[in-house]
Order: sequence, then structure tokens, then C-alpha cells
Amino acid sequence: MNFHAAPKIPPRILCIGMPVRDLTFRIDELPERGFKVNASHFEEIAGGNALNAAIGIVRLGGRASLAGPMGDARETSSRYIFDRLAHEGIDTRHLVHMPGLVTPISNIMIDPSGERTIVTFRDPELWKVKLPDADTLLKDCAAILTENRCAEFCTDLCAEARRRGIPVIVDVDRAMSLREGLLNASSHLIFSSEALQATAGVADNAAALQKIAKLTPSFLAGTRGPRGTIWLDPRGELKETPAFPVHTVDTLGAGDIFHGAFALAITEGEEVPAALRFASAAAALKCTRFGGAFACPQRPEVEAFLGNDPADKTSAAQKQA
Repeated sequence: MNFHAAPKIPPRILCIGMPVRDLTFRIDELPERGFKVNASHFEEIAGGNALNAAIGIVRLGGRASLAGPMGDARETSSRYIFDRLAHEGIDTRHLVHMPGLVTPISNIMIDPSGERTIVTFRDPELWKVKLPDADTLLKDCAAILTENRCAEFCTDLCAEARRRGIPVIVDVDRAMSLREGLLNASSHLIFSSEALQATAGVADNAAALQKIAKLTPSFLAGTRGPRGTIWLDPRGELKETPAFPVHTVDTLGAGDIFHGAFALAITEGEEVPAALRFASAAAALKCTRFGGAFACPQRPEVEAFLGNDPADKTSAAQKQA
């Protein structure tokens, strides 16, 4: 596996989703109902699945554009998010301001184990967004990365991307219908463990993947946090990519960094096993730092991390033998 030579012209990945203004608090323990606790640290950041993934893509050497609904252009949250995205070098031309609406906002509590508890408000009217036309969005587009909650306003675009041979990677973090259009308007479906079992109606990740595989030609995988990722190879056989053991302080945004890194590796021509290890390494390093997706490592850090992994050293030695 070799991630030391990124393309001279980085691929552009279109990330579709809803940017979110995140208010994060570090706490010693979650308060009981009706109780109060003091936070040891507060930080305001921009978030949301697609936005976080876009940060990861850019930090890891790619180019990212963001498309989706935003609140009124005059509101504080909207201006704040645009400022943060500009600082990261993310293309925001395809974000759509919706007059009179509120950009999503989250209250996030992070406990000493690094686990996060999140309360989010999304204005229901945001789902009625109309994205720019396909020719505009797919120009110079190497891949689409979206989340299944956005199916209502992006499935047709994803289907057109597939017709043009453009990969479509879907982050499935909530149950989806087995008649969902994204099942066939995608090239890669990566489920969280909970969403995988809920979608298939099966309380076993492997059996759930096998059931869904009968309904779609897409690559299928299920992420399980520190227990790694399971996936089906082209023959339908179950495979596993272990997670990297690290000292976790903040899991916020780790899954999104995983998806962004995976999408980038796929657009760079990596095979699935290498892409999954690259994604796992990027997500693991992010978990060792506070700051949500803004704690995403740079590409040289991920390469160095992978280079120090005994499994990779053994593989390299075997190739040289």
C-alpha cells in the first residue's frame, strides 16, 4: 500500500449535506434529568457530516466542494460557517441560502471517554432545497459523497452521476428503506452498525450486509467504531478491516473523516482494502485530538502513522522478498 504519491491535480469531491453550527462542551459526566453540570471547556466549530468530510478531504490532499441548504444569508450561524469553510479552502459556491430559515445548530457534550452526546435542530423547511443543476455540480467532479438523510434532494443527482461513471459514496447513519433510490444510485454504501441492522431488520451485521447485497450492486460495508469495519468483496465474501487502537479523547467527526478519507482514496485509484485502512488511520488520529473534524490530521501524518504499523511493514517486506 502506497499513499506517498498524491495526484498532481487533486480530485474534486462534491460533498452533499447540511452544514451545522456546533457548540461543544467538555463535561465530566452527563447530567441527570433536571440537573446542571459545569463544562471544563467550550468551543464553537462548524460541523455536519458533509462539512466534516470535506474538511478531511482537503486536509488529506484532495479538493472539496460543498452543496446543500443553509439558513438565511444574514444570520450569524451562516456567516460563521462560511468563514470557517473559506479558511479550510473548501468551495462553497453550491451552498444554497434559504431566506428566513435557520442553519442547523447542535449542542454537543463530550465526556472523558471521548464519546459525544448530541442535540441538533434542523428546520424542516431545509429539506425542500433545490440544488443547482447536474451539469453545474458534476463539472470536474471525481466523486460524490453524501449522507442518506439527504436522499430527498440528491438522489436524482446521484443517479445522473452514476450514469456518467462518477462514483457515489453514501454515508448511511440512519435506517433507510429497502426501496430507497440511493441503493441503486450509489457505488459505495457505508453503514454505521446501528443503521445497518435497522435497515436490514437483522440483529447481525454480517447477515444484514448479505441481505442488502441482494438489492444493490453497490459496495457494502458496516463501520463499528473501535471494532473496525466489515465489508463484502466482489464475490460476496465477508472481510474485515481492523480499527487502529488509540487513546481516544474526542470521537466527534471521526466517522465523517473516515468517509471523506475513503472517498478520496477511491478517487485516487486505491483498491478497497487500502482505502479502508487509509480511512481508518485518518479517523483514529482524529480521535486522539479535540476539535471535531477540525482536528483531522494532515496527509503526511496519516502516511507516517500507516508506515509505523507492523502490519504494513510486514506487507512491504513480503512484497520486496
